[in-house]
Amino acid sequence: MVISLPLKSLYQQAARIAAIGEEQGIIVRYLSDIFNLNKTQSRAEQFENDPLISYYIGAMNGWQVAVKRGIDIVLSAVLLVILLPLFLLTALLIRITSPGPVLFVQKRVGLNKRIFRLYKFRTMVDGAEKLQREFEEFNEVCGPVFKFKNDPRITSVGKILRKKSVDELPQLLNVLKGDMSIVGPRPLPLRDYNGFDNDGYRRRFSVRPGLTCLWQINGRSDISFEKWMEFDMQYIDQWSLWLDFKILVKTIPAVLRGTGAA
Repeated sequence: MVISLPLKSLYQQAARIAAIGEEQGIIVRYLSDIFNLNKTQSRAEQFENDPLISYYIGAMNGWQVAVKRGIDIVLSAVLLVILLPLFLLTALLIRITSPGPVLFVQKRVGLNKRIFRLYKFRTMVDGAEKLQREFEEFNEVCGPVFKFKNDPRITSVGKILRKKSVDELPQLLNVLKGDMSIVGPRPLPLRDYNGFDNDGYRRRFSVRPGLTCLWQINGRSDISFEKWMEFDMQYIDQWSLWLDFKILVKTIPAVLRGTGAA
């Protein structure tokens, strides 16, 4: 027996039919999409002794998620060891060319909107965040994000690090810790997150942020904020381990070209 009555208006009738089925040993089924959610998928689960129907959106679920996390741990650990000489050289160049710390640490919004501390090699003068308000009028990006070319806060070494994305490499520590993934939507600062005017964009926080993504290989700062968000939604909806692999492979030439780096 399958019940497909609208539960809001006919709950009592549906409950009576289900009770009769239980009484007479008849298998009772009902359609899982009782809320008419167009984009979500559903699955049957159990919490303690209570049966549940769980609704979720996006393709990132199942055993592949565990594999993805395993790849993140192994790949980030291996890369941290291999890239150690580059890390030391970069740290030395930053120290001798600009006063201040080697690493730039900033609060970012991660999985399930949890706040974490993101690590980058410092590419701007020390205290650059405090100077941002002075340059708001020069912002060249639509939407809540802040970027503009020839930012005077960027150091001479910082320009080179940004061009080749070397400044992002300390985020391998974030990947190893579980704050991030190798592939996923780029993590946004609190300022940008608080500027969202489209709640649909917040779906990007249903997955771990990443070092590289579709936005990274399709022009980065050269594309609009809206198109950036579209790429993030596309990644979430079409995700697979194969898609992660393709993004990783395309990231290498994109970084070497330095397309859209700012």
